[in-house]
Amino acid sequence: MPKGPRGEKRPADAIGLAVMIGKIATGEIEDTADTTKSAAAQLGSLGGKRRAETMSAERRSEIARKAAEVRWVKNRDED
Repeated sequence: MPKGPRGEKRPADAIGLAVMIGKIATGEIEDTADTTKSAAAQLGSLGGKRRAETMSAERRSEIARKAAEVRWVKNRDED
């Protein structure tokens, strides 16, 4: 049986996975997924805040402006 990213066992085919999800939903079996974040993921969530605190308002505005331009270009290309 294949293992998930955290080592949990799960069915290899879509039908088996659907059956397992149904059993979890009805309470026949317990969901063994561990929802806690790894230490690296917990530290990563602090990076953006700390970066924004050390950055000047002008630099944050410049980054936001570039991001908005990219979004506008993507939306225009999709139409």
